[in-house]
Amino acid sequence: MSGVVGVLHERFVLGRRTRVLAARLGRVLPPGTVLDVGCGDGMIDWLIQRARPDLSIRGVDVMSRPVTRIPVELFDGETLPFPDRSFDAVMFVDVLHHTSDPAVLLREAARVAAVSVVVKDHTMDGFLAYSRLRLMDWVGNARHGVALPYNYWPERRWRDAFDRLGLRVQGFDAEVDLYPYPMSRLFADGLHFIATLAVGEHPRPPNRGIAA
Repeated sequence: MSGVVGVLHERFVLGRRTRVLAARLGRVLPPGTVLDVGCGDGMIDWLIQRARPDLSIRGVDVMSRPVTRIPVELFDGETLPFPDRSFDAVMFVDVLHHTSDPAVLLREAARVAAVSVVVKDHTMDGFLAYSRLRLMDWVGNARHGVALPYNYWPERRWRDAFDRLGLRVQGFDAEVDLYPYPMSRLFADGLHFIATLAVGEHPRPPNRGIAA
């Protein structure tokens, strides 16, 4: 069953999702160098660079793919192996909810980025949000061996974490049209966002008590 679902997802959903995200993210990234954390095969980055020749994107991931569209190196999933302010922007595309604590990598992004951090992720708000997000995550990732802790946050918790880490919200777009109708009614309504965050001078000290 999971194999059939996976084939249908790749045929009817994945290509559109990739194109939409590349277009949307390409509009908010500053010119210069970009680090994509959890970049996978780098297809989104490749499409962004085709439309934005003023960008140079490289990636890090915890898993090695046999073929990637951008330069990728492995990392431990918590510490970005780069000096402070070594990229103009750091980007996460549906990565942070796969971690046990998104604030850990957000703090690293605030350290490594010189201009902005861009986050595409989920908001656990709305009717049966947790169940819908779990189903979406399983369909898209289970067959690839991706960790699935189902660690979703409501919008309020995301904004609180950004504030605590000194990341100023410049844009928070909750209308991300990834799926064709009728799947959009189940998997899109109130579940996605793209946040553009300006990097502050001094992120606040670590705080494991970010309110849920």
